Amino acid sequence: MNSSINIALLASGIFLMTGMLTGVWKYAKIMSSPEHRAPAYVNLAHMASFFYAFASLIIAKLIEFSPFSGGVQTLIVSVPITFFVLTVAGYIREGVFESNREYVCRKDIRNDDFYVLVDRRRDRRIRAHFGRVHLYADFGIWEP
Repeated sequence: MNSSINIALLASGIFLMTGMLTGVWKYAKIMSSPEHRAPAYVNLAHMASFFYAFASLIIAKLIEFSPFSGGVQTLIVSVPITFFVLTVAGYIREGVFESNREYVCRKDIRNDDFYVLVDRRRDRRIRAHFGRVHLYADFGIWEP
């Protein structure tokens, strides 16, 4: 195996372990919460860790068929894994500080207002406004 496959497999194992550890953290937060819910970022860190563990396995398998040289393969593997690490680390940081803020991205496109509001407290709602057109998506997760 070349080094890029080893990097992807190592990252997958680290994400799997992070997912399990954040699962213990999530469970502790659920049991200590009066609503029996984990904070949004703790939940996101837990789910994203498992998703990225699987994504890293797919990257490792796909890189086996890459026609590029070893250095280019390492770069190809390192870019998404770096993004994955920064994302999970950001979720963990926000979970540690128990943040529940909303992130708003506002841009002007051809004199029409465009912005996307991601409601992080609810962990699954997205509102997009394009001038006078308003879109709303609810990525609900079934909860008993």
